[in-house]
Amino acid sequence: MAKYLVIVESPAKVKTIKKFLGANYEVAASNGHVRDLPKSQMGIDIENYYEPKYITIRGKGDILANLRKMVKKSEKIFLATDPDREGEAISWHLLKALKLEDKKVYRITFNEITQNAVKDSLKNARELDMDLVDAQQARRILDRMVGYRISPLLWAKVKRGLSAGRVQSVALRIISDREEEINAFIPEEYWSIDASFELPGEKKPLIAKFHGTPSEKITIKSKEQVESIVSNLKKAKFKISEVKKSERVKNPPKPFITSSLQQEASKVLNFSTQKTMRLAQQLYEGIDLKNHGTVGLITYLRTDSVRVSEEAEILAKEYIEQTYGEAYAAETPKEKKTEQKIQDAHEAIRPTDIARTPFEVKDYLSRDLFRLYQLIWKRFVASRMKSAKYETTSIRIDGGEYRFHVSASKVLFDGFMSVYTEADDVKEEQNTLLKDLEKGMKLKLQEIEEKQHFTQPPAHFTEASLVRALEELGIGRPSTYSPTITTILARRYIVKENKNLYVTELGEVVNQMMKEAFPSIVDLNFTAYMEGLLDKVEEGVVNYKTVISNFYPDLDEAVKNAELDLSQVTIADEVSEEICENCGKNMVIKYGPHGRFLACPGFPDCKTTKPYFEKIGISCPKCEKDLVVKKTKKGRKYYGCIDYPECDFMSWQKPSKDKCPECGSLMVEKGNKLVCMDENCGHILTKEVNLD
Repeated sequence: MAKYLVIVESPAKVKTIKKFLGANYEVAASNGHVRDLPKSQMGIDIENYYEPKYITIRGKGDILANLRKMVKKSEKIFLATDPDREGEAISWHLLKALKLEDKKVYRITFNEITQNAVKDSLKNARELDMDLVDAQQARRILDRMVGYRISPLLWAKVKRGLSAGRVQSVALRIISDREEEINAFIPEEYWSIDASFELPGEKKPLIAKFHGTPSEKITIKSKEQVESIVSNLKKAKFKISEVKKSERVKNPPKPFITSSLQQEASKVLNFSTQKTMRLAQQLYEGIDLKNHGTVGLITYLRTDSVRVSEEAEILAKEYIEQTYGEAYAAETPKEKKTEQKIQDAHEAIRPTDIARTPFEVKDYLSRDLFRLYQLIWKRFVASRMKSAKYETTSIRIDGGEYRFHVSASKVLFDGFMSVYTEADDVKEEQNTLLKDLEKGMKLKLQEIEEKQHFTQPPAHFTEASLVRALEELGIGRPSTYSPTITTILARRYIVKENKNLYVTELGEVVNQMMKEAFPSIVDLNFTAYMEGLLDKVEEGVVNYKTVISNFYPDLDEAVKNAELDLSQVTIADEVSEEICENCGKNMVIKYGPHGRFLACPGFPDCKTTKPYFEKIGISCPKCEKDLVVKKTKKGRKYYGCIDYPECDFMSWQKPSKDKCPECGSLMVEKGNKLVCMDENCGHILTKEVNLD
């Protein structure tokens, strides 16, 4: 009989870890959190020094009962929840819920689900870190206070079903501020001048860009200024005044942390932050590999540390030397120490075994899992390689009182770039025309090209750039970026179109109300300061109750003032093309507890309502009416005719606008293929589809 019990969070880990530990160990899962603050009330005793009132989460009774039976049979209990603040708090809640105070209880953590890591964690078992627990408690209580005190105000002043959050409200403000900046932007005119020069023995001309004069750079702001400069250039004689050659190095990127993984996966793979974290969780928890069983492919995915273990460093160096050559392996890690608090002293996100290449595991992974693993693997390998080296040539060409510049570079040593380049990397110019040019050489002007430009407004936020902004501002932590964005999208405070995030009218109203009534809650510096205080709690420097007791009185006063001062706000409903059958008015789109529906604007005189269906722009193959997105009672999405039940067409796969070239039937999307719906035809086309 097993003597020891190991409790993890996810059932997906149970089988793998049991295999590592053998017959003396029983492994069970808590399925995440087991206790939380009650949903029906704020759950914090303000009068009793802000003591939280935790209850068992609905549906977790059977899990806890089963765990209690297992605890009774065990000599030792190892709490092996995730290695971060939240994981530490879950372990503490398990200790309380299972009444383990008189038992031999140990906390173990591992950054990767591998045999060595799990066994090493048992050798390094420790007590619960109450500083970590308290930091998570403080975050949970602060978020609950903001949500439960401000959300009812939004219900009263705007509409039911809205919510406010400590971090989500700041994220909404950041996006709203950018929208205001874009809307207020006034483009400014500027001009560029390119000169083409003939080169002896060359068919292609040398193209140089206008710089200004030898003593200063000139910004050209009008057509008149351009015409004056061009007029002088046409009379000028040109010669090369300087040829400068130098070497430049491009350092390898750091291995991924949570935020950089989310950003790069968005840019390269077109994944949302939510999708990236879901796939990374699967790679961390384990993939079933032939002859190896279930194996965790990457280290823990919620981290802001770029540290790499000594063992991983050694193995990476050996692998790179054997695969790419000794010249490619970096001597020492490129990371510099930082004074900033690194959450939980994690490692960077890396493969658990660098020798397990993407090619070797491709057959066991879905397309998206493979692409994400490949991105992580390549980034880590590149981070342990030497810098790339370039030779750069910069040439200055003078004509009359003006100067032109042209430069290019060539790769001397590709280094890490033989494996990986970032999405934002600018392709280096390989200009072979510069190789034989010397100082003092005279050049013949062939053509002058002038172009008008206008300055562009700041770009709309994408999920990737928002994560970067939150990280740079010190708002939120690795575990909060994805849930924050998911929440404000779900609340329809923002919408996503072609990767860009836009604030809705509802979002604008909520943001304006938050700025007026709760300026400190949505103040960027204050929120970053609060994150810093939570780090101090984690370090054991500040008591978590002190943070809460300093925060709540101001919040309470602001809520009471807002209840008196804020005027009722109304939001115009979106008008649809649907006509009310009773009174002939255009119906409007409203939001209810279960999402959008159509209602007559003549309410209460006319109480007509209809379901709202999202049209996909394709006609039903049976009756030619619109196909729409629908959901089953359990929430599974499918595509059906808007005229149901008169027309019973439905498809689990999304219909395509493309018709079958063989038989003319409707085709549906299946992965990166289009398949004819007519089973007698079954024609298949390859088509790259949007994966986000």
